[in-house]
Amino acid sequence: MRFKRTLVAALVSVTCLAGTGAAAAGAAVSDEQLAVTTPPAGSSAWVQDHSYGVQLPDPATASAADVATFFGGLTAAQQQRLVAAYPLVVGNLDGAPLALRYQANRVAMRAELDGLTAQAVKDPTTTGQIAMLTQLLQPGHQVLAFDPRSRGLVAEVFGDLATAQRVSVYVPGSDMDLSHFSQAEQAAQNLRSEEALVSPGTTTAAIAWSDYVTPVGLGADAATSRLAEAGAPRLVRLLAGLAVTTESSTPPSLFCHSYGSVLCGNAAPSIHAADGVTDMVVLGSPGMDVDDAAALGGGVQLWATTRNPNDWIGNVPFLEVGGLGHGADPTGTSFGGHVIASTGAVGHEGYFTDGTTSLRNFADIAVGDYGDVTN
Repeated sequence: MRFKRTLVAALVSVTCLAGTGAAAAGAAVSDEQLAVTTPPAGSSAWVQDHSYGVQLPDPATASAADVATFFGGLTAAQQQRLVAAYPLVVGNLDGAPLALRYQANRVAMRAELDGLTAQAVKDPTTTGQIAMLTQLLQPGHQVLAFDPRSRGLVAEVFGDLATAQRVSVYVPGSDMDLSHFSQAEQAAQNLRSEEALVSPGTTTAAIAWSDYVTPVGLGADAATSRLAEAGAPRLVRLLAGLAVTTESSTPPSLFCHSYGSVLCGNAAPSIHAADGVTDMVVLGSPGMDVDDAAALGGGVQLWATTRNPNDWIGNVPFLEVGGLGHGADPTGTSFGGHVIASTGAVGHEGYFTDGTTSLRNFADIAVGDYGDVTN
């Protein structure tokens, strides 16, 4: 019993699992975060709106295919009417036309920015969100999802998602939110740039997907799976939406960083790729809440990135005790994944740095050049 208490204490204090390094830099123990598991604001009124002569698809239960069918039956004027009346619903509805979602999210972000700016004098903590929203509202940004709840949920697309031959999705870890979203943007942009180098003839798109509530700093949120379990269905819905709104003949590749790999591990059994399997790459992983790669399901091919010597995640005890910790090390030989090199990467955040073997390997996996991947 004494050993178990000691182990649990170590998991809480050492296994901080921060995705942006705030915990590693000595952040204080965080408060528990409230997971977002319900549809966005406006959804109740949307469901009760019968003015179109048909039942609008319930954001809580409708499949992406049903959503796509619904929007396919609307006129352009009807679609625009929905964007104006329910921007948060349309902007977060997987299966809705991509261009319409981008438009709706611009409307929703503008409204949120106006509100935050008005209250900024009394609440200076909104500075980061104001700066990020101002950037996202600049021409050229394609925001696939935006929800102001919690600390701000957001997903952005780089490239032409509708026509890309290969799609990559970056799933960040702890401390990621609207204020810190530029870090997720950079990772996705670096990945897409590297893809262009390794396969110039392949059209690609990358998504920086911070559309779930992440842990903040140290504490039980990072050492438990509660937020990952809550976020996993959101990732599964994203993939279902991409399947009906993009032309890619292969499933998206997932790049899951730190606590994001815990979310990906929880989502994996529900991923059913229509064609082939989904490549899932984990990096800086504290574990995936599974015993081995086989437990992720047949729809996933796992690639585990070797930890660099400066990544503090290597100090994490890879086990689960009393609901704390995330289980086996994905880079272990018995886990069953494809272990890939990360030469040149430094620290917990360094795996997407230009010139690293990890970034080159990520790009090769993303475009399907598996023979070029090094271990």
